[in-house]
Amino acid sequence: MSNERKPLPIVEVLNLRKRYRSTEALRGISFSIGKGEIVGFLGPNGAGKSTTLRILSGLVAADSGEAKVCGVDLAEEEGEVREHIGYLAENNPLPEDFRVIEYLKYRASLKGLKGSRKRERIKSVLEICDLERQISEKRIGNLSKGFRQRVGIADSLLAEPRLIILDEPTIGLDPRQSAITRKMMERLRGEVSFILSSHILSEVEACCDRMIILSHGQIVAEGTLLELQKKFIQSVAFEIVSKAKKIELQRSVRRIDPQCELLQDDPVEITGRRRFTFNCTKGQETVELILRTLLESNNFEISEFQVCRPDLETIFLKATKQNWQEMDLLGRGKNKIFKPQN
Repeated sequence: MSNERKPLPIVEVLNLRKRYRSTEALRGISFSIGKGEIVGFLGPNGAGKSTTLRILSGLVAADSGEAKVCGVDLAEEEGEVREHIGYLAENNPLPEDFRVIEYLKYRASLKGLKGSRKRERIKSVLEICDLERQISEKRIGNLSKGFRQRVGIADSLLAEPRLIILDEPTIGLDPRQSAITRKMMERLRGEVSFILSSHILSEVEACCDRMIILSHGQIVAEGTLLELQKKFIQSVAFEIVSKAKKIELQRSVRRIDPQCELLQDDPVEITGRRRFTFNCTKGQETVELILRTLLESNNFEISEFQVCRPDLETIFLKATKQNWQEMDLLGRGKNKIFKPQN
């Protein structure tokens, strides 16, 4: 057995709780994030995402539980923890009268950077965030929203943090500007850990290694996209492009899975080929058996076969739906009046 110790996670959260008056924002959540991971932090409005991120950033204190960044407990060494973190809030206020380069010099000084290291870090973050010299000399007040977001990200990178927290970094940006943010994260993948909170689920799906989904202050799902697909979506949709007659194709498919449902069939070309979409409730192995069986026959002339995996939006809705229903029932239960029986 190897005596090697696994590296400590960059983020450790254990049974974290936070209440705002009568609202329980966090109900005892626990999770960890490893070195170099890009983790999507998802949930409906009011789920507890921003509260968690603000606690990890040292901006607010938890009521109970533990939160550690780089092995340092936030409750004990908040100042030290902040040295390891870069944080970009959803609405990041920037001084409009500063030029970009002036602002980054000012922020670098506040973070304790001096001399050659300060110059090197400013040069590096300008390059990483694609803020060319022409942009770096402009006043922040004259920049578009996309460039302002990049300035905020550049600021968060200055002190070479080991954890970067991005709260809705691409909201309101056009596709090109969003792509630059993804490119920046990809460039730092493996070196820096990211927590990305976003309502743009296609973006999270494209760049995150793993997702954590919250609802009503609780974690309702956690894992890679493939793990979440297996957990929450029991059926598998697949498409076949074939010259087969619909009845014959259905008959062959249902010999293997009698419950396999034909969802749609559409013509794809004038030669008579059609695209058939099926839904199989028995999972991936049954779908693979159906494909092998159809390919062994010369009757179907299959030119395409594709498994249609559910996207993150489908999983998100499924994962949060049950929690919303449970919380709704609890709410009704609290208001229910029980009358004693005679």
